[in-house]
Amino acid sequence: MTVERTAVGIVGGGPAGLMLSHLLHLRGIESVVLESRTRSEVESTIRAGVLEQNTVDLMVETGLGDRLQREGLRHHGIELRFDGHGHRIAFDELTDGRAVTVYPQHEVLKDLIERRIADSGDIRFGVRDAQVLDHTSDTPKIRFVDADGHSRTLECALVAGCDGSRTETRKLIPEKTVRADHFRQYPFAWFGILAEAPPSSDELIYANHERGFALISTRTPEVQRHYLQVDPDDSVDNWSDDRIWDELHMRVDGEGAEIKDGKIFQKSILQFRSFVCEPMQHGNLFLAGDAAHTVPPTGAKGMNLAIADVYALSAAMDRFFVASDRTVLDGYTATVLPRVWRTQHFSWWMSSMLHRLPEGSGFDRRRQIAELDMVTRSVAGRTLIAENYVGTPLHCGHPLF
Repeated sequence: MTVERTAVGIVGGGPAGLMLSHLLHLRGIESVVLESRTRSEVESTIRAGVLEQNTVDLMVETGLGDRLQREGLRHHGIELRFDGHGHRIAFDELTDGRAVTVYPQHEVLKDLIERRIADSGDIRFGVRDAQVLDHTSDTPKIRFVDADGHSRTLECALVAGCDGSRTETRKLIPEKTVRADHFRQYPFAWFGILAEAPPSSDELIYANHERGFALISTRTPEVQRHYLQVDPDDSVDNWSDDRIWDELHMRVDGEGAEIKDGKIFQKSILQFRSFVCEPMQHGNLFLAGDAAHTVPPTGAKGMNLAIADVYALSAAMDRFFVASDRTVLDGYTATVLPRVWRTQHFSWWMSSMLHRLPEGSGFDRRRQIAELDMVTRSVAGRTLIAENYVGTPLHCGHPLF
């Protein structure tokens, strides 16, 4: 068995793992990224991507922003629709010019991979059976089988668990005695489509309708991404193309909005869950991204929250390696959890305000409309949505920076 050494072993080559490796490199810290999928699989798995201002700024400042700035679609607001009328939330006016950028997650991953390879970064694709050992000691190890079938051991000082919601690294934090899992399953799901069609709107539309929620989004000028609220047990087989377009028109069309049809080439159902693991660390193991938490997609926060995690974690690791000081590293969970829970609240709030509740009564329906009317009519309400949607600055009031 071949034994190798590095400063930080990173399990998982998604946004959290690759961005952590990139940020550590900029701080002069070596890392190795272990990813079970092939490079082509990572780069071709189409995922949503609405980037907060924080994420965009970080990518640009760290040399990842060339293609993002050319191809990303900058949005200065969203529209909330209810009772057949649209109500715009103007981000730029309410947050001193901050905005979001539509740029799919797989494009972010392509940029990260290209940059890591250009910087001679060590990414191992196609590995299997990755197992973290001795993470509570000063010499943790990761055993794995590489893409060529060779058994290897990676010795490191610190381990980052960035292996997504189906994580194995989280299980290393003892359940009940150390780890508390906070979980919520929502009574609805999203039926998502990708379609070859012109944009139906210049900005995202979030529609509350008595038949259920709908989201009108975009990927490129030629490809659109739309969602319909459905039952969690529904199947894509129940939805013909005509039924999908009819339902989108019923839920969204009205004053100032009309859905533009096209050829649907992908259908999927996305379950709704909220999850937070506390603490996000144990010994010399540190979790980031979906390995530690997941949010409903209503607030477009998943990837952004992962980036915020590793931004803080890279700074804490830098303090550890440069100054031999564990204080900030040991406080990693306490540092990132407030943002995690604020994000959970925003995603839950948007979801509960916009979706039809299966057990809902006439009271619930009218309450939702009153809430939407209140937040869209009030400058304070619109500002609350705008500030949370574009993301609070990573530097603002942060003890690390």
